[in-house]
Amino acid sequence: MSAYRILDLLAQVANGGIAPSAALERLALEPYESLPFATIDHHRALRQGFPEVVFGSGKTPEQILVICERLSERGDGFLVTRASDEACAALAARFPDVVVNEAARTARLAGGSPPPVGEGTVLIVTAGTSDLPVAEEAAETAVAMGNTVERLTDVGVAGIHRLLSRAEELRKARVIIVVAGMDGALPSVIGGLVKCPVIAVPTSIGYGAAFAGVAPLLTALNSCAAGVTVVNIDNGFGAAVAASRITHS
Repeated sequence: MSAYRILDLLAQVANGGIAPSAALERLALEPYESLPFATIDHHRALRQGFPEVVFGSGKTPEQILVICERLSERGDGFLVTRASDEACAALAARFPDVVVNEAARTARLAGGSPPPVGEGTVLIVTAGTSDLPVAEEAAETAVAMGNTVERLTDVGVAGIHRLLSRAEELRKARVIIVVAGMDGALPSVIGGLVKCPVIAVPTSIGYGAAFAGVAPLLTALNSCAAGVTVVNIDNGFGAAVAASRITHS
């Protein structure tokens, strides 16, 4: 249950549209729900502004479907990350309005009370086309959390002119998420060009010495551009949550 639904409920009590006892009954629902395979945090949106997100990896399609059904019954909608094709198909069959992004491996359904709109634009920049799955996870998460999202694709340092020609878009962004594998140099370059927050997402894309993302992670952590924030390897979701908290602050 989100803060907006509770405020609406209290307003209905104030104007006589609903009895206090009926409002109390709605609020008395357990803040969490125990299932044999999960404990769903139904008050996550009240505490943090967005409902619990379902991490699909390691869960069966049946488990994901049940969790999403429980979330949607409370009017919160849902976001599933790292969802398998089978899980996405099951959700699409159950929820006709679900938005599935195959590249991102996400599925999202809007709730009854949409989140407030974030201030400005979250710009998601990818160093290469191979980084797109992680970037799309960030984009889907940011959209689900009420943000305006724009993208710059395949503008890595191997052809730096591609990035410099888009300087105006970089300057207009409220937050920039930079997704880069290989040497992971792009976040530092962008961090030296803009004054807005820059969130680096190192990816596992690269040859042997990239060590499945460790090399770009270390590059981002050692950025010479001041103020670049770094999330874990391939964690587009985490970057988008951080960006959304900035746009909603």
